[in-house]
Amino acid sequence: MPRRSGGASHGDGTARAASAARDVVELLEVLWSQGADTAVTAPLSPSQLRVLYVLERAEVVNLRTLAGELGSTAPSVSRMCDRLHAVGYIERAYNPADRRELELRLSRHGSTYLARVRARREEALARAVSRMSVRDQAALARGLEALRSAARETRDGAGLGSAASEPA
Repeated sequence: MPRRSGGASHGDGTARAASAARDVVELLEVLWSQGADTAVTAPLSPSQLRVLYVLERAEVVNLRTLAGELGSTAPSVSRMCDRLHAVGYIERAYNPADRRELELRLSRHGSTYLARVRARREEALARAVSRMSVRDQAALARGLEALRSAARETRDGAGLGSAASEPA
């Protein structure tokens, strides 16, 4: 499989690790989308899934804040939330202190959907990880914990807040 240059200007170790992580993310995207038997009902786009992750972490958020967390415009996020509300994954209510402000929350149905997505993903990951040696599994766990920590520091340093990305 040909390697694409990521254009990283960091040290060789950093560029190599970043390239390997990118390759794994791309492989996981393919792995998680395979098999009709593992599909959950009403599949969502990656953008819609990100909305659910943000709402899960933030619990309650207004539309403008959600748009900022997603790096998108309020009108496009509003349309996405309309679709998520229509399928029952989010709840919308007016802020009692300011009726002009709409508050968004993850619904019980949305929470169940996220749990199913995570279970399906963990099952696929467990199949792959089970093929590794115990030593490699331990190294993977340490490396992923360090990557998660560094990614959160990077995200938080960029001013995105604690709810901006998917859980690791």
